[in-house]
Amino acid sequence: MFARHSDLPLKNDASSRFVPMLVAPMVFLCAVALAGIFILHGLIGRWDRDVAGTLTVEIAAAPGEAQESAERTRASVEQAEQILNAFPGVTNAHALSQDQLVALLAPWLGNPDLLKELPLPALIDVTTNPDHPPDLSLLSEKLARAIPGASLDDHRVWLSRLISLSRSIEWLAIGIVLLITCVTSATVFFATRTGMSIHHEVIEVLHLIGAPDDYIARQFADRAFVLGLKGGVLGFAATVPVMAGIALSARHLQGGFLAELSVPLSGWAVIVLLPPLAALLAMITARLTVHRTLARLP
Repeated sequence: MFARHSDLPLKNDASSRFVPMLVAPMVFLCAVALAGIFILHGLIGRWDRDVAGTLTVEIAAAPGEAQESAERTRASVEQAEQILNAFPGVTNAHALSQDQLVALLAPWLGNPDLLKELPLPALIDVTTNPDHPPDLSLLSEKLARAIPGASLDDHRVWLSRLISLSRSIEWLAIGIVLLITCVTSATVFFATRTGMSIHHEVIEVLHLIGAPDDYIARQFADRAFVLGLKGGVLGFAATVPVMAGIALSARHLQGGFLAELSVPLSGWAVIVLLPPLAALLAMITARLTVHRTLARLP
């Protein structure tokens, strides 16, 4: 494609030199948007797997002196475990130990020694049968009636809201990708029109002596492919360190909530195709632009 003879001095065309510099940020933004889509999709799947078939029962610390409060809270926890394990649809219920609670809260609240002195609520981890889930409204009512201060947390409630928000962000990212595609195509369109204006005398001569429109269009298309590929490679090269830095920062984030903030291999397989796709888009746009312009010549 790149070795074919060209009658147009397009390599010396100053108007096309800025095309790679415009395509590069477009490919970069498109790659970041696609990476965001794949990351969100992975996070949603992970959150869904983590909370599937699980509930949490929280029992507020009983009022009173520390020792008395701990004993009363422990009794409430044992009673709640009995109710939960006997309830239809619940496969297992066990309370988290004090050390587990401290380890769970330490990344968010800080000093573990200070946490041990606080009147922390008791948490009971509940596993449910996915085929025959429990009646949550009945279970919540039964717990509240038997144990003052007990509350049932259904993770699916906040997860559904989070998934809805994530889906909206995904659609926004898809819209950004489509917008970037249109802007890139428009950039090549105007660059091609400018190149045709610069070389209009040569183009008219070729047209008058009977050169096929496709012969002229191919020369612009080949040049656009090279420029688009250069810009695409530059944009992709800028994407790799940025995404690696985000993934590295996420691994050091306390709490582990976003520990898997990295693009999967399937995502990279798509992102790595952006440079050749940008080149193809530039080539097709240039070819169509030339054909449309030449069709108007007498």
